[in-house]
Amino acid sequence: MTFWIMNQSAPLPTSSDVRPVSTEKLAFVASDTEEARKALEDLSSRYGNVDAEEADIIVALGGDGLMLQTLHAHMHNGKPIYGMNRGSVGFLMNEYREESLTERLSKADITTIRPLELTAEDETGKIHEALAINEVSLLRQTSQAARLKISVDGKLRLEELVCDGIIVATPAGSTAYNLSAHGPILPISAQLLALTPISAFRPRRWRGALLPNWAQVDIEILAAHKRPVSASADHTEIRRVRHVTVKESTEACGVIMFDHDHGWDERILSEMFRY
Repeated sequence: MTFWIMNQSAPLPTSSDVRPVSTEKLAFVASDTEEARKALEDLSSRYGNVDAEEADIIVALGGDGLMLQTLHAHMHNGKPIYGMNRGSVGFLMNEYREESLTERLSKADITTIRPLELTAEDETGKIHEALAINEVSLLRQTSQAARLKISVDGKLRLEELVCDGIIVATPAGSTAYNLSAHGPILPISAQLLALTPISAFRPRRWRGALLPNWAQVDIEILAAHKRPVSASADHTEIRRVRHVTVKESTEACGVIMFDHDHGWDERILSEMFRY
């Protein structure tokens, strides 16, 4: 069975944005839990299990952590990832069912997401690079609050933000750490990034900003030796940074699939009305 996948990050569809995807060759990956490993065994015996390089679709069995790892692993080859929840958290996952998997895949909604690119300079001058599907976060490393200077597209916006940290979140990550820090939930199709402070002390009333997704955010760590700060891009952490740059990638992308009756837009809309 074959269906068509569209690059939804493009402003208008073109012939290069649409390509056929087969559901015949599936690769299953699982987290290291008994429940996930059992699901891997059952589904592999039922549908077969090819190497990821040969697969048309990769099916991730676990929680949101496994989904993020799988998306990172295949961000440069465009392989669609379909998750089924065998973990404790499953916002990025579909309901686990063994039956009719290929039919579910053929009807699934497809979303193309672009990660954030983090470029960080540490206290030794070394440059680190990483990608983030959910968010880039800066966090104080000691009991002393961080002091940050924030510029957007080369223009100084905050001379000094005294805080526990700050988050730059994508729409995909807006319901994760960003939401816990009281940041806004963004529709998945919104061409926006959320800039959200964590426990802002000065200016105390600053609640963050919404930025266009093409904006470049530069953050300088003030008094970096006395008040050290770490930078994280999803699971990658860089300690004692003194300057970071965050922008949306124009090259890397992840492709994620949801059951057609419970797509990502519906999940995010439901989260907005949760109380």
